[in-house]
Amino acid sequence: MKYLDEFSDPVLAKRLFDDIRATVTKPWSLMEVCGGQTHSIIRHGIDQLLPEEIQLIHGPGCPVCVTPLEIIDKALEIASRPDVVFCSFGDMLRVPGSGRDLFRVKSEGADVRVVYSPLDALKIARENPERQVVFFGIGFETTAPPNAMTVYQAQKLGIENFSLLVSHVRVPPAIDAIMNSPDCRVEAFLAAGHVCSVMGIREYPELAERHRVPIVVTGFEPLDILEGIRRAVRQLEAGEHTVENAYPRAVRTDGNPAARAMLDDVFEVTDRAWRGIGMIPDSGWRLSPKYRDWDAEYRFSVGDIDTEESTVCRSGEVLQGLIKPHECEAFGKTCTPRNPLGATMVSSEGACAAYYLYRRLSTPSAGQEEASSVG
Repeated sequence: MKYLDEFSDPVLAKRLFDDIRATVTKPWSLMEVCGGQTHSIIRHGIDQLLPEEIQLIHGPGCPVCVTPLEIIDKALEIASRPDVVFCSFGDMLRVPGSGRDLFRVKSEGADVRVVYSPLDALKIARENPERQVVFFGIGFETTAPPNAMTVYQAQKLGIENFSLLVSHVRVPPAIDAIMNSPDCRVEAFLAAGHVCSVMGIREYPELAERHRVPIVVTGFEPLDILEGIRRAVRQLEAGEHTVENAYPRAVRTDGNPAARAMLDDVFEVTDRAWRGIGMIPDSGWRLSPKYRDWDAEYRFSVGDIDTEESTVCRSGEVLQGLIKPHECEAFGKTCTPRNPLGATMVSSEGACAAYYLYRRLSTPSAGQEEASSVG
């Protein structure tokens, strides 16, 4: 605990705030990619304490939030089958599909179980050879390696009644898509440290150069985020656009080679739809042909399910950084954590959930509080 406390030291935070204020001379818009960073920013009021010239835009980095509606509906279809044990992390159970969620399917008699690891689901499959056991594999590059390892183990051990419903997405193509959008306002990125701890930073220099945008890899504690902002602002003010690693205690240039080798073996890159955003080329993974027999979408023939997004929920605009959560007409009224219209209100990392949890119900007034309140 002491180690983490050091990264929310109010004295050091004030020094970073002072440095940022002394550096900035014009308006800049920065996007934090990860939902975990968004929650830390809102929880500690970092966006309110920054100079008014700096605007933080909340990016699409919540894996639950960007899981497309059609994948949720495929999960609901599979989970409803009487011979299936459907396993998932708990944060997926309340994500709304077209008309219901996994909690509703469970209440109707389906065998839906919350697990803490994909290996828990593999164990259930070994103990119940007469049942089909499916694990809902979602997330960014961070959660993909253990899911890949589980499929690898299933093949190695000959566990044929296990399969994986895959909805993994990749961050660099999303950054590229955001920068190519005609509505893009992003001038620098705070990249997700946990993603880079797996994949490294080799994919980012080309993006930084092509879009002429600084990319700073940061962690999730207040001082991590402030240091990332400080470095990004310095680059912007100097007219530079390079990749910096401000999270060296967890991130190496080449990431985790063993994890990347497992990903290369089990998965292959594919186009992937992002909820509220649309199709992004080469932005996801699917099981490679070598492991196709463990692909739940293939096994249960649910590949042709198509859906349409809600016209009321504006989570897609939130995920693209076009609006803040409180600017959605449904926010806090018809859309609350108890009655969510979209995944950004359900997920523990969703921007809408962060704004609701920390009572950020109106436009914040930047620079009104003392930096000593951080931590």
